[in-house]
Order: sequence, then C-alpha cells, then structure tokens
Amino acid sequence: MKWLHFILSHSIFIAICAVALCYQTGLLLHIELPVYLYGFIFFSTLCSYNFYWLVSGYSFSSKSADNFFKRYYTNIIVFTLAGAGMLFCLPHIPVFLPAIAGGLVLTLLYALPLLPFKIFHIARRAGLLKTFVLAFTWAYVTVFIPYQQVHAGNFAAFVVLFNNRFLFMLMLCIIFDARDTNVDKIRGLQSLTTLLKPSTVRYIMISIFIIYLVNGSLLRIYYNEPMQVIALLVTGTVTAIVYFFSLQKQGYFFYYFLVDGLMLFSAIASYVASI
Repeated sequence: MKWLHFILSHSIFIAICAVALCYQTGLLLHIELPVYLYGFIFFSTLCSYNFYWLVSGYSFSSKSADNFFKRYYTNIIVFTLAGAGMLFCLPHIPVFLPAIAGGLVLTLLYALPLLPFKIFHIARRAGLLKTFVLAFTWAYVTVFIPYQQVHAGNFAAFVVLFNNRFLFMLMLCIIFDARDTNVDKIRGLQSLTTLLKPSTVRYIMISIFIIYLVNGSLLRIYYNEPMQVIALLVTGTVTAIVYFFSLQKQGYFFYYFLVDGLMLFSAIASYVASI
C-alpha cells in the first residue's frame, strides 16, 4: 500500500482528477481540448498542491532546514518535476496563457495565509474566503481555462457549467474543512466550518446540493442529453452518501481517495452517459 499512499500524499491522484474534470468540461460543452492542455493541467495541479504542502510544512514546523528537507524531500522532487512538465507544455498552448496567468494568481491567493511572513498572517482570518477561493480556483482551472479553446462558444452553457463545477467543488471543500476544523483552530486559520455551527454547515450543504442538481440538470436539458441528467443524479447521490459518512470520524484514505475520487467518478459518469 506504500505506492498508493505515495500517489495520494504527493497529489498525483488529485492531479489525475483535475485532468478528468477538464475532460468532462470538454465533453459537456462539446469542445475538443489539446493533449498539451491536459498535460499542463496535470502538472500544474501536481505543482500547486506540492507547493501548498511544502509551504504548510515549513510554516507550521520547527523551521529547521535539515528536518524540513528530510521530511519533504520527495515533495520537493515532485514539485520540481511538475514545474518542468508545466514549462514543457506551455509553448504548445499559447491561446490559454492569459487564463493560466489568472489561475496562478488564484493559487497564490489561496496559499497566502500559509506563507511564513507575518505580514500575510492577517489572511488567516479570512474566514469564508478560504473555502470559496479554493472551490472557485478549481472551477476556474477546470472550466474557464478549457473554455478558452472556443473563441465564440456558448457562453450561457459555460456559465451554467462553471456554476455547477463551483458548487460541486464547494461541497468537497466543506467536507475537508469539517475534517480540519480542530487543526485549523489550533493554527489560527479560519474556514467556513470554524466560524459556523455544525448544524448550520449541514443546512448549507443541503442547499448547495439542491442547487447543484437543479443547475446541472439545466445544462444537460439544454443540450437534450437525458443520459447526462442521470449521470448527474448518480454523482449527486454518491456525493451525498460520502458526505453522510464524513460526518463520522474517517481515515486518510477516505478523504484523499474517496472524497477526492468523487471528481474522477463524476467525469467517468459523464463519459459513460455519452457512449
């Protein structure tokens, strides 16, 4: 199981999930995306998440360089290789560069509270923004960036899918926030679950879930794709089940394989519905 733990702990699996969501975007918006964009999304997700783990590990550790490198040397290697992969893909996708620059800003904005400089520590009190920025970043990277492939695409369909992806990722972010509530309080970090009562968070999740299903159905109905509506309902049902189990204490693999895996499951469901 060491290989599986390595894949999960070094964000390789979540990078695959990001690629799957981009593929789902192309499928639902009926656009064909270049292979190099998929490569860039994979490497950029891998790079950004390992960057996040490195910054987090340094900020909340003893600051000893020797201990830091011993503990995170594999993350540093993966981060470096992923950065090289990004640079390799970039020259092949010039049309996406302006949108990619926006994604970089959003990634740095999310990591801002963790930077080891006191001037940025005020961002740790950002509260609800932390949760919403991450969900928005995922929607931006996996919907807005791929949408740049079509210069005169269906804007209404894009907006509906962007909203749907944002709501879907917001549910997953809240599940992770609920898990990290106690640790975030100790570290002085604010999130939706540190500011609100658990009962209030559950009501918010139910509301997001309902809007997610209604919003997603509109896109599928617009394109007259009843099988995609079924795929959406199946994904929503599985997400609700995973959320129900997340209310109880769960382990590492539950969150980094099952919860993150909902992204991959969603894309696979859409693919099956398109056959």
